[in-house]
Amino acid sequence: MDKYESIKLNKEFRYLYAKGKSFVSPSVVVYVKQNRLQHNRLGITSGKKIGKAVKRNRARRLIRVAFRSLQDKLDAHYDMIIVARTRCVYADSNEVTKDLKNCFIQAGILQDEIYH
Repeated sequence: MDKYESIKLNKEFRYLYAKGKSFVSPSVVVYVKQNRLQHNRLGITSGKKIGKAVKRNRARRLIRVAFRSLQDKLDAHYDMIIVARTRCVYADSNEVTKDLKNCFIQAGILQDEIYH
């Protein structure tokens, strides 16, 4: 899975929050819903509760790095929103990757993964 598209429209975020299935970990919350496209779509959010702009941008950057390390193993045809939680700012890249991986395993969209 090489390609993904960004979700940017507010109505698409609201639709995924309402209709998508959510999976929670200490540093991120992932909303997943199947789409009819040939590729995945990704939206990343970090609210003001996390902190000021520097912290929110750091959280989004960590999530982006974690997602890129896992995107080759993901099934296609999914819309995903990843919401940064407060702990994401203070976590390192490996922790965020592990949490994201666990959410994707719970969602059943990670291919060829040996479960524990």
